Amino acid sequence: MKKSSKEANGIKITNVRDIPKVSTNGTKTTIKHIISLGSNLAQRYVPDYKDLEKIVKTFKEMGYKVVLTQGVYDLIHEGHAAYLENAKSYGDILIVGVDSDELTRKRKGPDRPIVPETERLKMLVHLRHVDVVTLRQANHGIGDLIRLVRPDVLVVSQSTTDFTRAMAEEYRGVCKEIVTLPPQATTTTSARIRNLTMEGAEKLAREVSSLTKRFLDRVRKK
Repeated sequence: MKKSSKEANGIKITNVRDIPKVSTNGTKTTIKHIISLGSNLAQRYVPDYKDLEKIVKTFKEMGYKVVLTQGVYDLIHEGHAAYLENAKSYGDILIVGVDSDELTRKRKGPDRPIVPETERLKMLVHLRHVDVVTLRQANHGIGDLIRLVRPDVLVVSQSTTDFTRAMAEEYRGVCKEIVTLPPQATTTTSARIRNLTMEGAEKLAREVSSLTKRFLDRVRKK
């Protein structure tokens, strides 16, 4: 194939070619689909890890620096966007492993996630710094995706309590670099959920109080 040189989303492409078929609907994913500004969910969401491995291999062969990060991304907010922008700055291609609903319940408790996995995936591919998304299932080990991608840079958050610095050290053999980022927002997702819960409880208490008062007033009048 004849080589060409162009730029897309700030990344210089020296050899434009198709990546092997990866999407569940039978369409082909191309480099253009992945690094363009469009959401392109059908091409950028790669559920099959074997297909993801092929994509990563293709990017590395083309000289792209691959960055990997993982998380729930529930109730996506400014802090998530800033974190992902920061993560992308360490390389060319940002892959985000998203915890499935089942895995999120296992990690965060029965009341999480607030937003289902399908919507979380859709929201992530709308962010310009995210190139590829995949799901981490409940039966996946915390290091399975790391070992599969073998990223040039693994980005982890200080707020991820179940992935300690000591655990991160275990993966230095499969990652060229490990970067730990502090939380990028003053209010965490958990805090936002607590605030919503408290507001809901207060509203419910006011409603119950009002109903009780009206009921007692009617009883007294009788």
